[in-house]
Amino acid sequence: MKINRFLALPVMMAMTQFSLAQNAVPQEKLNPVVQNFVNEVNNNSQLETMAYELLDGIGPRLIGTPEMFAANEWTANKLKSWDIEASLQQFGTWKGWQRGITHVDMTFPRMKSLSATQLAWSPATKKAVEAEVIILPKVSSKAEFDRWISSVKGKVVLMAQYQKIGRSDDQIKEFATPELYEKLKKEKEQASKEYQNYIKSIGYNSETLPEALEKAGAAGIAISNWTGIMGANRIFEAKTKNIPMFDIELEDYGMLHRMAENGAKPKIRMEMKSKILPETKSFNTIGMIKGKEKPDEYVILSAHLDSWDGAQGATDNGTGVLTMLEAMRILKKYYPDNKRTIIVGLWGSEEQGLNGSRSFVADHPEIVKGVQAVFNQDNGTGRVVNISGQGFVHAYDYLGKWLNAVPKNIKSQIKTDFPGIPGGGGSDHASFVAAGVPSFGLGSLNWGYFGYTWHTTKDTYDKIIFDEVKSNVILTATLAYMASEDPEFSNREKRAMPLDDKGQITKWPEVRKAVRDSKDY
Repeated sequence: MKINRFLALPVMMAMTQFSLAQNAVPQEKLNPVVQNFVNEVNNNSQLETMAYELLDGIGPRLIGTPEMFAANEWTANKLKSWDIEASLQQFGTWKGWQRGITHVDMTFPRMKSLSATQLAWSPATKKAVEAEVIILPKVSSKAEFDRWISSVKGKVVLMAQYQKIGRSDDQIKEFATPELYEKLKKEKEQASKEYQNYIKSIGYNSETLPEALEKAGAAGIAISNWTGIMGANRIFEAKTKNIPMFDIELEDYGMLHRMAENGAKPKIRMEMKSKILPETKSFNTIGMIKGKEKPDEYVILSAHLDSWDGAQGATDNGTGVLTMLEAMRILKKYYPDNKRTIIVGLWGSEEQGLNGSRSFVADHPEIVKGVQAVFNQDNGTGRVVNISGQGFVHAYDYLGKWLNAVPKNIKSQIKTDFPGIPGGGGSDHASFVAAGVPSFGLGSLNWGYFGYTWHTTKDTYDKIIFDEVKSNVILTATLAYMASEDPEFSNREKRAMPLDDKGQITKWPEVRKAVRDSKDY
C-alpha cells in the first residue's frame, strides 16, 4: 500500500523519537552539589577572564619582582571579591629585580636581530654595548684554559654546547631511516659527553665558569639552554654579578658559533635594561572559607603562584593557580555550609625549592595537625590522569570514596596508585607529605609540558587548553567537597617503605627547611 509521504511524516517522527528514547543513555545522577559545580563550570566559567588578567595583565611571576607582588595582590583581591577571607603571609625576603627589554643584534659580518632573553636576576648593560663574539678554546687542561682566559676581555663568550642539529628527537625518528636515526642519536650523545668532559678538563662547572669569565673582563656571557624542541629554550638564573648573561635561541646561537669558529669574528650589540631593586618581601597568598562544624580541620587546595620568567608561566603554574581559584569560587557559591575549613594556598618561591609551602608547614603547625587532605596541581594544562596515594596505607579508603563522587567522564581518565610512594620534591604537595599529611598531586596529561613549556620561552597563554582546565576544576572542587563532608578524619598511617637498588630500606622524605633569604640560595 502506498502512503502519502507528507501524511506519514508525523508518524515517522513519532516512531523515531520513541526509538531514540528507548536507546538513550541514562543521564548520570550526580550529587546535587557536584551537579551545581558541573553546571557552573560549563556555563559560567571565569577561567579565561582570570587567565587574561593574570598572564597577559601581570605576566611572569619571578620571586623578588614587582610582578610577583602584583600577582599576590591580584589573587587576594580576587578571593575577596567572592567574599572569601584572604591575606598575604610573608615567609621571607628575596633579591629584588625587574626584567626590562632585551635587544641583541648581530652587527658584523651582517645585520640581523637575534632572538635572545636575559636570564633571571642578570645585571643590565649601562648602555648599549657592541662586542666581538668568541667561543671557548680547544684546550685539554686547566693550565691551557687559564692562559687563554685573558683574551676574553671586552668580548662576549658563547659558553653553551654547540648543537649541530636543531631538530627534535621525535622528528628525526619520524623521517630518518632507522640506520640514520641511530647514527645521529649516537653522535648527539657523544657530543654531549665530550662537552661535559671538556668543562671538567678545564677545571670549571656551570656555576664557576661564568664567574671566571666575568673576572677576566668578558663583556657578556651567552648560552643556549635548548630543550630539544625547536624554538624552545629554558630560562633560569644568571651566574654573573656585573655583566649580562643571556640566552640565545638555538638557531641564532649556532650561527654565531659557526662564524666565530670559522674566523668571521662576528659582533653583536647588546642592550638590556633590567633593574636591580632593593630586597623585597616574599609572600604566600592564603584564602580561607571557615568550616561551620569542624573549623579546626582543613582541606587545602594548593598551587604555586610564582614562575620563571622566560614567558608568562602559563602552564607552570598559571593553570594550577586558575584551577584552585575557580574551585574556591564555586565552592563558596554552591557549598555554603562547608563542614571543614577550606584553604587555598598559592605559594611563592616554589621554583627555588618549595620555599613558600615549606614555610607554611613550618609556620602553621596548628593547621598541619588538622589537615584532612591537600590537593595540589602543578604540571601543565592537561586533564588529571594520575593520582598516587603518596605512601599513606589507607589512602584508598578515603580518596577512593571521594573519587566516586566525581563525574564519570572525568574519573574514567584517572589512574590511581595505592598506597604509592611519597613524593620527595618536585611540587608543593611534597612539603606536606614530608610532614606526614595526606597530600595528593593531581598529575596532568602533559601536552608536551616537559619538553615544550616547562620553564621555557614558550610557556604562554596560547598553550592553555581551557576545556582540560575546566575538567580539573570540577575534579578539585568535588574532592574538596567530599573531603570536607567526610565524617571520618583521614588516616595518616605510613606504608612500610620498599628497598632501594642497594637493598636498603627507603626512607620517608624528611621535612626540609625553607630558603627564606636569597643570600642562602
